[in-house]
Amino acid sequence: MTSDAPHVLIDGLQYCNWSREIFQEMRRGGMSAVHATVGYHEGFRETVRHLVDWRTRFRDNEDLILLARDAGDIERAWASNRTAIFLGLQNPMPIEDDIGLIEMLFDLGIRFMQLTYNNQSLLGCGWMEKEDSGVTRMGREAIAEMNRLGMIIDLSHAGERTALETIALSRRPVVISHANPRWLRDSNRNVSKHVLQALREREGLLGLSLYPLHLPKGSDTTLDQFGRMAREAAEIMGAEHLGIGSDLCQDQPDSVLRWMREGRWTREVQAAASFPAQPSWFGSNLDFRGLSQGLLAAGFDETGASLVLGGAWHRFIRDSLPPAG
Repeated sequence: MTSDAPHVLIDGLQYCNWSREIFQEMRRGGMSAVHATVGYHEGFRETVRHLVDWRTRFRDNEDLILLARDAGDIERAWASNRTAIFLGLQNPMPIEDDIGLIEMLFDLGIRFMQLTYNNQSLLGCGWMEKEDSGVTRMGREAIAEMNRLGMIIDLSHAGERTALETIALSRRPVVISHANPRWLRDSNRNVSKHVLQALREREGLLGLSLYPLHLPKGSDTTLDQFGRMAREAAEIMGAEHLGIGSDLCQDQPDSVLRWMREGRWTREVQAAASFPAQPSWFGSNLDFRGLSQGLLAAGFDETGASLVLGGAWHRFIRDSLPPAG
């Protein structure tokens, strides 16, 4: 199986209400691999509890999914008609203030970790802070440790300065797993040309987000507009460094969105927080293959579309993650 094989369909980020029905849907949709979020604001002990729950899912649905630790598990999943699940953290809260917990979580199956989630963390600054102070002293140590282990650094919710400093500091390429070009949707949650250029220069990868608040026209964004957005991103990144990170929160209640935004760090209640409607052309994993229509209409050839729909992620994971023993 080559890195640009047309059957490789990889989504760089999902946070679904995981159930057997969703796992079945992923297989019907042809998903070879999915990066699933394990936690946001949880500490180490709670995160381990979530990992125990995931082990139960793997055991109870072993005919549909498997725990992925390296690129070989993508091939193993495809050969057995299953989906490989890579586990990741959208916040470094689970490592608390202990650098040694990075290795413990890696050993337990975590393969991705964001350095920030909106706010300032012990490692760096999130995009919602007024002042981005960049990578912290502990952040430099964490980057070095993640590089040593092969854990993938994700900068999706980082501030501009923190992202640029991390890209420069990391000895391994990093990802921005779910974000879009900022000039097409004016939000600091999206990514500037400067950051994309730095990411490309260091062989990183951008996962295009399908979350409505990141799309050019929100929930009303058309498939053609998505394709044109991908084309503009590819002009900087190249299709070989561009994937999908849908940020799909399928079947999750609005209370989950409030947990993402509020955690335990504030008493302010965002009562109006609710998931926006997905665009009509992408509501579940069953719609993943259909993204190729928008890519082809925007001028990608078959090889380029295949790279964006999984080939680039496959190459990145193959080159980044050390083979599991």
